Amino acid sequence: MSYSAAGQGKNSSGKRRISDLLTQSDNRVCADCSAPDPKWASANIGVFICLKCCGVHRSLGTHISKVLSVTLDEWSDDEVDSMIEIGGNASANSVYEAFIPDGVSKPGPDASHDQRMQFIRSKYEHQEFLKPSLRITSVKGSNSSSSQQPVKSSFQLKNSMNLDIALSLLISWWQHLEGMVEFIGLLKVTLKKGTNLAVRDMRTSDSYVVLTLGQQTAKSTVMKSNLNPVWNEELMLSVPHDYGSVKLQVFDYDAFSGDDIMGEAGIDIQPLITSAMAFGDPEMFGDMQIGKWLKSRNNALIEDSIINIADGKVKQEVHIKLQNVESGELELELEWLRLDQ
Repeated sequence: MSYSAAGQGKNSSGKRRISDLLTQSDNRVCADCSAPDPKWASANIGVFICLKCCGVHRSLGTHISKVLSVTLDEWSDDEVDSMIEIGGNASANSVYEAFIPDGVSKPGPDASHDQRMQFIRSKYEHQEFLKPSLRITSVKGSNSSSSQQPVKSSFQLKNSMNLDIALSLLISWWQHLEGMVEFIGLLKVTLKKGTNLAVRDMRTSDSYVVLTLGQQTAKSTVMKSNLNPVWNEELMLSVPHDYGSVKLQVFDYDAFSGDDIMGEAGIDIQPLITSAMAFGDPEMFGDMQIGKWLKSRNNALIEDSIINIADGKVKQEVHIKLQNVESGELELELEWLRLDQ
């Protein structure tokens, strides 16, 4: 199966543009707490943020803040263009923090999760620090499938001098503010390698993995012509309060027709989360086993999956046999990240 590198080249160019923007002095600290060296961004708001504030942004839902890793995630052209157009933290904060009232302090790098949550929700969800003329007076009746023109009509922007920047910065508000999802943590999945994956082309496959949790999906890079791919790639998912199993699917990339399925499996994350929450802060403990997901005929495990505290982190090694396919195994590592971590 031929595989064009054009898409990868375009994405690489976009990441370079984001990396260049990150080198600007105002973008070298988190837009919300001023922690140094932020590695995350809210693509629709246009700010660079640290890991701790990233957790709060994810809890707001993607209709308010779409969080992407500067280095790990794939960025669309629109997302890159939006960040470049806004210009980063200084430009965004000039709007979102235009009028911070007396008595309200911006959190610092060592602020608690509750302090971050209160400030970030006030800043982006409630728009309490915007100029009054730029505040959204109504978003009711907006439609998630609307084009940019209906989005404009959802805002009552009275200050024409600031229309362009306001629209760019506030475009994330065009979906309903109702129906926010509460998140309890982040799941980092390190996709290590696949073994003896199924053939879907003449003699090989261009394989990639898709993880799904609720309405979220995370997709790995495509490994061209490889039935034993080694990814060593990190994928991130936000875990809602009412979470279920992570659905894992492997596909064969096809440039000219629909991608072919190469197997699937369900990953039960409850043992990991239950164990992690039972022990609280893992940095208070030495290396130790704290839980286990047992192999059974009802799951895809090849062997029992052990949950450990290692180097102050809660991790779980998972070795699965792909289901509904003739062959294939995957090795993963799960890591639980608290929102206040």
